[in-house]
Amino acid sequence: MGSFKNSVFILVLYLLEGALSDSLIQLNNNGYEGIVIAIDPNVPEDETLIQHIKDMVTDASPYLFEATEKRFYFKNVAILIPENWKTKPEYVKPKLETYKNADVLVAEPNPTGNDGPYTEQMGGCGEKGDRIYLTPDFLAGKKLLQYGPQGRAFVHEWAHLRWGVFNEYNNDQKFYLSNKRRKPVVCSEGFTGDTVIQKCQGGSCVTQPCKLDRKTGLYEEGCEFIPHKGEKASIMYSQSIDTVVEFCTDKNHNREAPNEQNKKCNHRSTWEVIQDSEDFKTTTPMTTQPPSPTFSLLQIGQRIVCLVLDKSGSMTIGNRLNRLNQAGKLFLLQTVEQGSWVGMVTFDSAAYVQSELVQINSATERDTLTKSLPTIASGGTSICSGLRSAFTVIKKKYPTDGAEIVLLTDGEDNTISACFDEVKQSGAIIHTVALGPSAAQELEEMSKMTGGLQTYASDQVQNNGLVDAFAALSSANKAVSQRSIQLESRGLTLQNSQWMNGTVTVDSTVGKDTLFLITWTTDLPQILLWDPSGNKQDGFVVDKKTKMAYLQIPDIAKVGIWKYSLQASSQTLTLTVTSRASSTTLPPVTVTSKMNKDTGKFPSPVVVYVKIHQGTKPILRSKVTALIESVDGKTVTLELLDNGAGADATKDDGIYSRYFTAYDTNGRYSVKVWALGGVNTASQKVSPQRNGAMYIPGWIENGEVKWNPPKPEINKDQGKQVCFSRTSSGGSFVATDVPKAPIPDLFPPCKITDLKAKIEGDNLINLTWTAPGDDYDHGRADKYIIRISTNILELRDKFNESLQVNTTDLIPNEANSEEVFVFKPETITFTNGTDLFIAIQAVDEVSLKSEISNIAQVSLFIPPEIPPEKPSPSLPCPDISINSTIPGIHILKIMWKWLGELQISLG
Repeated sequence: MGSFKNSVFILVLYLLEGALSDSLIQLNNNGYEGIVIAIDPNVPEDETLIQHIKDMVTDASPYLFEATEKRFYFKNVAILIPENWKTKPEYVKPKLETYKNADVLVAEPNPTGNDGPYTEQMGGCGEKGDRIYLTPDFLAGKKLLQYGPQGRAFVHEWAHLRWGVFNEYNNDQKFYLSNKRRKPVVCSEGFTGDTVIQKCQGGSCVTQPCKLDRKTGLYEEGCEFIPHKGEKASIMYSQSIDTVVEFCTDKNHNREAPNEQNKKCNHRSTWEVIQDSEDFKTTTPMTTQPPSPTFSLLQIGQRIVCLVLDKSGSMTIGNRLNRLNQAGKLFLLQTVEQGSWVGMVTFDSAAYVQSELVQINSATERDTLTKSLPTIASGGTSICSGLRSAFTVIKKKYPTDGAEIVLLTDGEDNTISACFDEVKQSGAIIHTVALGPSAAQELEEMSKMTGGLQTYASDQVQNNGLVDAFAALSSANKAVSQRSIQLESRGLTLQNSQWMNGTVTVDSTVGKDTLFLITWTTDLPQILLWDPSGNKQDGFVVDKKTKMAYLQIPDIAKVGIWKYSLQASSQTLTLTVTSRASSTTLPPVTVTSKMNKDTGKFPSPVVVYVKIHQGTKPILRSKVTALIESVDGKTVTLELLDNGAGADATKDDGIYSRYFTAYDTNGRYSVKVWALGGVNTASQKVSPQRNGAMYIPGWIENGEVKWNPPKPEINKDQGKQVCFSRTSSGGSFVATDVPKAPIPDLFPPCKITDLKAKIEGDNLINLTWTAPGDDYDHGRADKYIIRISTNILELRDKFNESLQVNTTDLIPNEANSEEVFVFKPETITFTNGTDLFIAIQAVDEVSLKSEISNIAQVSLFIPPEIPPEKPSPSLPCPDISINSTIPGIHILKIMWKWLGELQISLG
């Protein structure tokens, strides 16, 4: 227990630095501690899976150690076992470990057959990834031929996760032209291999040398590069090759290869990026061999949660106490899961136990708990008293390790830090809800040190922030089928018998335990609700004292569009709709959101991320909107995009992103997200997960190419898209150093990350990219600077000295629009085989410049002329019988050599 308590103290120091991360990983004396590998509850029980995880990490540790020049190894790992698996004496209860903060998730593939390991990376180069995904079949070694040994693949994924590096292969473009040579996309540059293609017909397959495409100078479609063994680097290219034991360095990095590492990391090697990490800067190589990893087996148990609710005098302001009752009833009636244990403590200058822990087995317990919510507000604020009382309530039945506390307060309390040590030692997870502009500033520290959710709700009732905060408190450790999912959250202030009209989509993945909740501020409004068949719904339970009404739809709610109309005068109404998964076997569409940091220090922007998935399958073409509200009540609406530009790291991965720069004051900002599916109907294909170990097309064995089956198609068309609506609380962040109005323009345009170039007729170069804005990805830039060079490093390192293209007629479009620009190099001799590198910089109206874009490359290839055929005298056919001793492949090689003389030299 002592080592865990010490790790908590280390964790607290790290979290208070301001990095927003759910992970519990710590680097201690070269060893990674606190790694959480979670087995998804939907994975069928299989005890051997636990051993496979242990074997993978144990094999990976020495490989990582040698690959990082004896700097890092895996020290200890917690394996999170589902609640529905059989219990065993060696399984202990988790502390701060949850599915929410798991670094690795073991889950069934979705779609089936997609067993490749991959890492979710929301950020850019050098930024930590979010999670590694593995499948049971991968861990069991059933995909060994496709991805290589599991331990080696895990190190590849770890580099994505921990150091923010990217793949050095490219499935979409496997070859490129450079200096009149065809080259494979590999790293290091020293790799040799065979360029071959497998052609099948009638159940019979043959391996042939690849033909040339006369139009491009590259190889025909389907051509593969099968590397020979021998090179030591790089792990981010193909760790499955026996001899590969290193990352590419600045000495052997292939800077011209069109891969994600070069594109996102400014053509730096993976080792250079790793060297820039905090991990590297704070360690020195070890002089002894590291110990083997140790493992703890943790099994999810019953949820234990205690509400700690402020009832001090300030809760009378702005009807806060009644709003607390409305939000608290939603949590107790709907959000908290069946079987959970729930207690309640209220506090002012002292604490009062309103309910000991009660297990929720039916509606009776839920109703009883709602009657314990506070109805009178008075007195001062003593947050520590409330927390200590909650610890006592929990300890009467269970240890506090892993228990949850929901702490809501609206008041200042300069004594809150007095119980920080007790909070750390408790092992409890503290979720904080800051209500109003004066809530204690230390609340966020409480959440960060325990891995809890931090939210903020203003006094603007129409934004429904307090209800959203409590709706977000579903368990992080329950199966997704058990969690409450928020479908809608709206609010409006009405005058003169106005109507609040709208629709809510109940899709096929949800519908169980669907609840419609309406709140008001003065008088009961008229409430009308119709199901998708047009049937009017009656039976709302009206609570005039709390000023709310709710309707629980029995069984499974009808799939389709539900319509509502609410009428009132001179008051504010809100509508909230929640539901659960319709089936334990069909994953529901889920929307989760987060920021890249918990403190936005002006003028550094905050990035808002929203992930929309069904299981592990990304949902594309959704309309995603974020509402960001400052402590002053001002709101900003952002449309989030999955376009691979600006703040969005990867196009079509189901993660929607946008920069926030519209600071108006210091203090807390809340984030709320709406997502609608089915609004964009254009057919589109899903891109495979890009940040993962390479699928091995084949290998050479005794001089012969052995082929794997083609990689399973996972870019299935998403033309038939689920129509859905979701709302999610994105938590909160704190802004600092915001100057008083007028706020100066200190935000440059964002970096262009998707510049592409191709050659058109008459040696014209066509450039395309996504427009940045005046302030990162908002507004319109003032102008572009485009420069070119025949040397990639000179363009990168001496951009301002490189040749500038005339862009007088190039007027920037609005941010996130497509830009197209065509030019002809005038001062560079552009002849056959010339390689040209291009980069762009955007400039705003106050001359602030973006970072240099990714570097695009074109190579001029002029197909050789084919001489006209000349009649030739008839010659006798060569006597090559079918039993010739010359193998067919040798004949093809002779023909290939002859054809090659008509082409530019081979790569």
